[in-house]
Parts: sequence; structure tokens; C-alpha cells
Amino acid sequence: MIFNVVAVNTRKNLALVSLNITIFCLVGCTNKPTDQQLEVWLKEAGDRNAEILAKQAENIQQTQWNLVIQGQTATGKTVELNWSQLQDLATVNVNTVDANNIVNPNKLFTFTGIPVKTLIQQFALNQQVTEITFVCSDAYQVTVKTEDLLKYPIILAITKDGKAIPRSEGGPIYLVFPYSQYPNIKEKYNDGMWAFYVTHIVFGTETGKISINNTELNLSKLDELPQVTIREKAAYRGRWPSEQVELHGVRIKDVLPLAGINLQPQQSIFVKGKPIAYQKPIDEQILPFHIIEKCDVILATRWGKDKQPIPASMGGPITLAVSNKCPVDTKKIQWVTFVEGLTVK
Repeated sequence: MIFNVVAVNTRKNLALVSLNITIFCLVGCTNKPTDQQLEVWLKEAGDRNAEILAKQAENIQQTQWNLVIQGQTATGKTVELNWSQLQDLATVNVNTVDANNIVNPNKLFTFTGIPVKTLIQQFALNQQVTEITFVCSDAYQVTVKTEDLLKYPIILAITKDGKAIPRSEGGPIYLVFPYSQYPNIKEKYNDGMWAFYVTHIVFGTETGKISINNTELNLSKLDELPQVTIREKAAYRGRWPSEQVELHGVRIKDVLPLAGINLQPQQSIFVKGKPIAYQKPIDEQILPFHIIEKCDVILATRWGKDKQPIPASMGGPITLAVSNKCPVDTKKIQWVTFVEGLTVK
């Protein structure tokens, strides 16, 4: 028998890791695992989850952590703040409970950090940007209304009670909401909105473009290619509907020729996304030749029956999606949000 066990990290809605466990039945095998078996498998999945997150954090020290600001900025350009600059901006204290402290849920902590309001005032096009998306190193993302960021002292915290915030508690940069001072804000932004290890802020939604072996293509170029629609239950983390949705875009095999690439059978494609979790090649992000050729593996640029652009709140403007209607197994392919590049390997 093979069971698929999903573990959720201590942070609500954090990384979901599937653990496939094969059990060889020698005697008296039943279809339903016992509670004890499930507990063992969940622990194993949780341990594996922690291992993956620790690996992602390798060699990234707090002082090496940057914050990238993109999207509808005042200049239209990307802004990158280093740790020294972030420390200079961290001028606000917020005394509040920590939504992810399940041991002492009522304990007040003093978080010190950067008011998001300050970043909006310095870098955003205020009149055009109605929402801001915070992207985390593990590919989690949350989106907050600009009006609330201007109204409430919502901060990107870098210390907690005067100490650096450890990775296990959301650091180096932790999105904190002032629950204790403004209890009503919890009605709008629940515990799952407290984003761990923030690496990027996207004002509004970026202009869609993708780099393929250093050849840059914008959305208008992608729109000139044959368009494909697939209907699937979205395998992205984040705020997608739980039911099946229509995803519209172009097949990767149709995009490659625009960059002068004739993919060979021994070659594969690495799909790179904005989050750190999507920037190092792993098996789930490597698309082999036979899957690209035989399956509808698409760069999705729109979704829904009315073909809406994919906003940053859902990982857009370009995401990777895979049709299950394929003669080969595509279940292990990771659906990538905030797709920024394809690299031939």
C-alpha cells in the first residue's frame, strides 16, 4: 500500500510536504492505517519538512539577507535593500502577541522593524497600488491592502524582544500585525498572514516577462503564440480556489523557439521562480524533454473563464502549470509561482 501524508509546519499554512510511504503487507493487511501509524507518518513528514526548510536556509545568514522591492515602484525599477539599510529603517516597535506562538499565545512581545508604510511612501506609486504582496523564501505569499498598511503599524520585524528573530520563528524578516493594539485587524488578516522569512515585496503586480537563456520575452510576445487552456485543481501554494480552475497560457515547447532553442532529447528545462525555494534546481523543477514534448506544460498568464491576468496575490503574472491529461507521470512536477526564467540544462 502507498499512503500520501501531508505535514504542516508549526507556522500555519507554511510549507506543505508530501511524504510517500510504502508499506509491504506481509500478514493481515488492511486498507486503513491505525492512528499510531498515522502519527508516525506525520512525524516523519514533519521531520522531512523541517529538513527541506533548513536546507533552503543554508548559507543565508541574517546579515546577508536582502529585501527586494518590485512591481509598480515609483521608478518602475527593482529596489534592493541590504541588511544595513534595513536596520536603519527599523524604527518602529510593536507590542503584540505572536500569532505563531502556540506555547504562550497570550504573551506580549516587542517586535522592532520597518513600517511597511515607510516603504510605500518611499518606493510605491501610491495612487495606483491598491495591494502589496509579501513573498517568502519558501514560496509562501500573502497580500495586504495598501490602505491597511498605511492605516496600521504593520511591520517587517527584524528583532523580537531585542534579539534577532530565529528562522524557526519567522526570521530574519517576519511580517507582523499589531493584533494586541488593534484587535479588529485580525478579522481582516488571520494568523496565516504573518509571513515568515520575507524576501520580496511586490507593489501591485509586476509587468510580465521571462528570461530564457538570457533572452527576455514579454507577455505580448507570449500572447502571439498558440494559446492553451487546461482545467485543473491548482497545485500552487497560496490563495487559489480549492476547486478546479481554468488556466490559460502557452506551452513551454512553443516558447523555446522564440529564444532560438531546439531542445534535444538529452536536455531538460529548469524553471526558476522569484522565491529562494525556486532558485536552485531540484528534481521537481526540472522538466525533461519527454514531458515537455508530450504534455501540456504551460506558462500560465491568465486564469478563470474570463481569462483574468494572474495577480501577484496568486503568484503572477506568470506561473507554471501542468495538465494531468498526459501519457506520462507529471504528478511530481512542482507548480512554480512568480516564474522569472527558463534555463536549458
